[in-house]
Amino acid sequence: MGPTAAGKTELALALARTFPVEIISVDSALVYRGMDIGTAKPEPQILTAFPHHLVDIRDPIEPYSAGQFRDDALALMADITARGKVPLLVGGTMLYFKALQQGLADLPTADAEVRTRLELEAAEKGWAFLHQRLVEVDPVSAKRIHINDPQRLQRALEVYELTGKSLTELTQHTEPALPYRVIKIILAPFDRAVLHQRIAVRYQNMMQGGFIDEVKKLYRRGDCHPQLPSIRAVGYRQAWSYLAGDYDQETFIYKAIVATRQMAKRQLTWLRAQPDGVWFDSTVELPVQQVNKYVAEQVPELMNKA
Repeated sequence: MGPTAAGKTELALALARTFPVEIISVDSALVYRGMDIGTAKPEPQILTAFPHHLVDIRDPIEPYSAGQFRDDALALMADITARGKVPLLVGGTMLYFKALQQGLADLPTADAEVRTRLELEAAEKGWAFLHQRLVEVDPVSAKRIHINDPQRLQRALEVYELTGKSLTELTQHTEPALPYRVIKIILAPFDRAVLHQRIAVRYQNMMQGGFIDEVKKLYRRGDCHPQLPSIRAVGYRQAWSYLAGDYDQETFIYKAIVATRQMAKRQLTWLRAQPDGVWFDSTVELPVQQVNKYVAEQVPELMNKA
């Protein structure tokens, strides 16, 4: 686990060269086909040599929830372990990690009518108005959900309207804990300035690699729109607004970098709350030897399978 641009994919590949593992992606954007550059998706040759489960499994217009991820991941983990290998879960979507470890409450499915009405109300009165409504009905969720996070804000209000109960109340009771022994490897540059620099460099590389052309293909399809979870992904939603003429390219890149830094901050906040996570520093270089040594010490039987 780790923030964006920490080097998680490279470390996972190093582990896969040493131990009998199969990689399961824990990334809400990598599930989408045709979204490669903006998600830093591994190159096709890497995916061929080291297959990643749960990559390229959805079209951008198709939804994919944390609940679906949990079901898919548990099925894959059972299959992988039955074949004598070890599941290696890699990614930065902390909601997916949380769903896998703690389970999910039995929440109502999305209701198109309610969502449309909330979107129209937001367009008329603003998301700040709806956030204040959430403060009144579910202050705990309102404190956790940022005013500029329309997707989760909309979902919290939708759940309340459909059930008459707050999201906080409904999520107090969850499924049984994950029935596996878990080793949590947290990778991050301990120097925050290095992380910020890597994020900026990543956007430079993305632009040179054809990121705008990638988003243009989605933009021109006709069936994609900025309310889709895929298009809401960091970087994509800013590029979409740029293509819509909301601001120029320089502003788009600035906004995307700032949004990515904010996402990394949220990721790090969540990771610090993991009491059994073991941190490794990727400020200067990937700590491959240290991580290999740690894993071998924790699960010595892996060396017999390698």
